[in-house]
Amino acid sequence: MVMNLIRFLNKIRNTINTAVFRWTYASRRNVKLQNGFRINKWPLMRVHRNASVVLSDNVLLNSSNHSYHINMHSRVKIMCDVGGAEIYIGKNTRIHGSCIHAFKKIHIGNDCLIAANCQIFDSNGHHSSPNERRISNGTAKEITIGDNVWIGANSIILPGVSIGSNSIIAAGSVVNKSIPAEHIAGGNPAKSIKQINE
Repeated sequence: MVMNLIRFLNKIRNTINTAVFRWTYASRRNVKLQNGFRINKWPLMRVHRNASVVLSDNVLLNSSNHSYHINMHSRVKIMCDVGGAEIYIGKNTRIHGSCIHAFKKIHIGNDCLIAANCQIFDSNGHHSSPNERRISNGTAKEITIGDNVWIGANSIILPGVSIGSNSIIAAGSVVNKSIPAEHIAGGNPAKSIKQINE
């Protein structure tokens, strides 16, 4: 009885938070929150006025450690904080306590699952040259994640990577090279472990 009441109250809170979040970004032409978009606890979002973020139908941004099955250390963070940067997140994708930071372009497909504490960024954040390290964002390379991809907790997806549809990235992986469709990959650096056969 008490648990049912708590779930009901959490659902009301999340509905209100989603409505307020949607209203907050309603006037921004460069941020599109499509039908069924919802949040579970307020995420962090920073979008440059000349950047673009699209969160498609039924996307969930879950920042609630309380309702998630493993420990999550931070809220979802969506950063598109330089002009011309783009983030696109496809339909029915769920993101749990992870950071997605685009300097150029990050495209995440439909029906993806990004588990807690993942880091997805398309630039190393600093130039490799010692003379430019303090003043440069480094080189950005697009990231593409196909449909129905599952990225396990605590994984890092590095610039220039493409992950094919239906693939799985094992928890704790560092993905610095592209992974083909329908493969399980893992490790540091991540390597294909096996092809997925239905």
